[in-house]
Amino acid sequence: MLRYVPHAVRQEFVNIGVLMVEGGSNGAVFADVRFAKDWRRVRCLDPQADVEVIEALLREIRAEVGEIRDRAMLLKRMEDSFSNVIQLSAPMAVVTETPAEEIETVASMFVDEARVALTRVLTGRGRILGAMRDAFELAGVAKFLTPVPAAPYTKGDPFTFDFGYNTGTEMRLFHAVSLKAGVETAVTLAARYPKIAPVMAKVTGTTPGLTAVIDDDLDRGQEAVQFALSMMEEERIRIAVAAEMPMIAEVARRELRV
Repeated sequence: MLRYVPHAVRQEFVNIGVLMVEGGSNGAVFADVRFAKDWRRVRCLDPQADVEVIEALLREIRAEVGEIRDRAMLLKRMEDSFSNVIQLSAPMAVVTETPAEEIETVASMFVDEARVALTRVLTGRGRILGAMRDAFELAGVAKFLTPVPAAPYTKGDPFTFDFGYNTGTEMRLFHAVSLKAGVETAVTLAARYPKIAPVMAKVTGTTPGLTAVIDDDLDRGQEAVQFALSMMEEERIRIAVAAEMPMIAEVARRELRV
């Protein structure tokens, strides 16, 4: 299996391809590779995934598979040459008389999972991120928005705002925050943002403005939810629900003059 591993320390991964090579140390006859048909599962695991970089690496892998027919050399080249972001799993043995058909079967089992499984994954923060991304793409501004890491404005804080763009005088920031499973993320964001914003303003010469995009169907009657929302509002974090994303994206389109 070819795995996308965005965080090596966490060892979280998603299968993005399958490589099948005929057994034997030398002179392999069959060698082929199949890749994922889309990047939805990658984006669920890593909303900041650089799909263009992944696709470029996969093109290199396909070229390697097409040129090298020695199994041992092929595997060594792949392990030595490609970024740790794409890793090889331990090999699995497959006995078949029709490898061209078998690779399709294996890919359907391990790489292209049924959409119903994906539907279960897209909940909470993942669902909000999907709504944000869809709205920005429909407005034609997705390519102008980038993740904004906090590290340059802090002492190495690994936190990253999901989306951001510069209007010239203001830095618009957007972050998906689901309060359904718990309010810890919202409370942490409210504590972090006041430390990041002043330094960002000084370094960039712009005024940062953060919008926290929350669940549409959130029960705001819960005491913990009220507390978390109040904390964010006190720190001048604008709160919007996912259903407002088309309007937010339209504002971005006008400000970016797209």
